[in-house]
Amino acid sequence: MRHNLVVPELGLGTRPITLSMWLVKRGARVTEGDRIVELAADSVTVDLPAPASGTLIETLVAEEDEVHVGQVLGIIKGDESS
Repeated sequence: MRHNLVVPELGLGTRPITLSMWLVKRGARVTEGDRIVELAADSVTVDLPAPASGTLIETLVAEEDEVHVGQVLGIIKGDESS
């Protein structure tokens, strides 16, 4: 099963949000809850956790790109057999 890594509502209003850095590389295994990407808005940084355990198979946004709430940043292929 695939799990999308999505920018959540961060309560930052209309401030632009930037993907400041990927904390893991594409192809890396992650465990649910691992910090996987860092977002920045002005002086605020937020680390997003992996939504599931598995392998980060796609990164859809480059570092320093502006992102928006609801945007898919990457895809994790889960460990589930389904």
